[in-house]
Amino acid sequence: MADPETPATSQGAVTISSSSSERAPIIYFDGASCFGHHNGAIQIELAANLLMPIGAAVRVDVVQTAHLRCSVAAALALREALDKAIVMYKQGQQQPPPEDIPAVKN
Repeated sequence: MADPETPATSQGAVTISSSSSERAPIIYFDGASCFGHHNGAIQIELAANLLMPIGAAVRVDVVQTAHLRCSVAAALALREALDKAIVMYKQGQQQPPPEDIPAVKN
């Protein structure tokens, strides 16, 4: 029996159906409002901030944008993907700024 806490890394190539890619929702969130587990499923609530004008002031409302449910193996795979995406982001931030192009050529 496979360990549920170890993501399967040797499953071979995965093909994602092209008919589902265009219909998948885009989920934006500013943070995870709460998390837990129940009956072996990881539970994470994702939330976003809404700016609500009140006269000259602004109130921040927090609304749930998604209820994430997955197995432990899927949560580990998601964490690995997030870690790798953050490394990619940081590498892009460390690149030197582009060289200035002179307005006049010699």
